[in-house]
Amino acid sequence: MGYGELIIRSYDPQYDRTRVEDFERKCEVGPAKRVFLFTDTLGDPICRIRNSPIYKMLVAELGNQLVGVIQGSIKLVTVHKPPNDLAKVGYILGLRVSSLYRRRGIGSSLVIKLEEWFIANDVDYSYMATEKDNKASVKLFVDRLSYVKFQTPTILVNPVSHRMFRISSNVELAKLKVEEAEAIYRKFMSSTEFFPIDIGNILRNKLSLGTWAAYPRGESWGGVPSSWAMLSVWNSGELFKLRLGNAPLSCLMYTKSSRLIEKLVPCVKLPCIPDFFRPFGFYFIYGVYREGPLSGKLVRTLCRFVHNMASKSKDCKVIVTEVGGSDTSRLHIPHWKSLSCPEDLWCIKALKNEKKNSLHELTKTPPTRALFVDPRE
Repeated sequence: MGYGELIIRSYDPQYDRTRVEDFERKCEVGPAKRVFLFTDTLGDPICRIRNSPIYKMLVAELGNQLVGVIQGSIKLVTVHKPPNDLAKVGYILGLRVSSLYRRRGIGSSLVIKLEEWFIANDVDYSYMATEKDNKASVKLFVDRLSYVKFQTPTILVNPVSHRMFRISSNVELAKLKVEEAEAIYRKFMSSTEFFPIDIGNILRNKLSLGTWAAYPRGESWGGVPSSWAMLSVWNSGELFKLRLGNAPLSCLMYTKSSRLIEKLVPCVKLPCIPDFFRPFGFYFIYGVYREGPLSGKLVRTLCRFVHNMASKSKDCKVIVTEVGGSDTSRLHIPHWKSLSCPEDLWCIKALKNEKKNSLHELTKTPPTRALFVDPRE
């Protein structure tokens, strides 16, 4: 049975918004054999890229049927060698193909069209992120489209409970002004892989809730503390909501029973799973940096502070952090192993011939520096 010619075009908000929203609600995120998430974009299908410097969404149609979507953003970042090695990179995200139309080349056609847009905007590298065990995605990008492994960051997820964590009296916390936070990030993280040159725009965005520093009480932040740590917080729940799907009945029962026990007998320290079966938001911690022998403890204290802040939000159910696979800060960030992803997979592709040699060096060199994960993505 014929379906007509595949048409790929730019997203038209007036014509496509309702169709794309309905399409997204039907498309799960994650391998279908495991627990997956559904996304509610709150009436704005391009919410995940809208805060990027340059962005685009493409839709694929067969006849009048919407069969696929893809999104992309472009920014200038640090790559490989500091301090002057900058590159314009294009990020691919939100690739969805209807389950009824898979294995027909629609996904690869969408990626190729987005790469053409990248090239027209003088992009050096195209990159994407997927789960390491997402065989379909890895096969598409690595085997068919010549992407290569770049990084395997760790995604850390910590549920938000109603209990407030105690903040150590030996630690001083300070909320930094945007100008101060920007200056510190540029001084200490500008050589970090994928550090965005427009960091100031990120910190000034209304979704960025602030930047906090922690240091030993009795020392001066105006001087140079013997140990210190900092991080920033992004309110992703203002952009879109998530909802859990395909969870076993036992998980649902434990969620309800643990919440009931927490309310009736708060002194019982039973791990309580938030209600992920209804739409929920999350905070994203980014820009984690630390120095000094006590900096690990200070990172943990900052995470406790963010948890207490999140517990006051009506729909923030988890706190998410993504750090480089070799970044030891992950050892000090509270998280549940069962909810986290130890190896997310980033793949990259050179779009210019002169960048192909540097791509080989970029992907083969052990990641000795931290990875800056942009909260806008």
